[in-house]
Amino acid sequence: MNLKHSRQRDSIKEFLATRKDHPTADTVYMNVRQSFPNISLGTVYRNLTLLADMGEIARLRVGDGVDHFDYDTTPHYHFVCSECGKVLDLNMAVMKHLTKSAQENFDGEIEGHVTWFYGRCSDCTQKH
Repeated sequence: MNLKHSRQRDSIKEFLATRKDHPTADTVYMNVRQSFPNISLGTVYRNLTLLADMGEIARLRVGDGVDHFDYDTTPHYHFVCSECGKVLDLNMAVMKHLTKSAQENFDGEIEGHVTWFYGRCSDCTQKH
C-alpha cells in the first residue's frame, strides 16, 4: 500500500510511542489536537484504523466497548483492571506452547492467541 505522507498520522504514531497505557481514540484525539487544532475525531479514527490495519500499531478490544491502541506490536499480554478500566502490559513471556497445544486439537490453522488477565490494578487495590 503506497500512502501519501501525513504529518497528522505521524503525530498520532509519535503520541502512541510515548504511552504505555493503551489510550482510546478519544485520548489520542485530545492530545493530537494540541499540535493540530483543526484535526477532527473522524480523522483520528481513520488514521488509527489505517495504522492498525497496516500492522504499525495494535488495536485492542478488551471488552469495555471501546478500542484501545498500542504502539508495541510485538506479542505480549495485557492486564485489564475490572474496577478503573486501565489496560496495562504484563511483563511475562508469551506462552507459545498454548498456540501449539490448541493446534493439536483443531483441524484449521491457528496463527496465534490473545490472552487478557483481569483483576484490580495496584492503584485500585490500594484504595481498598
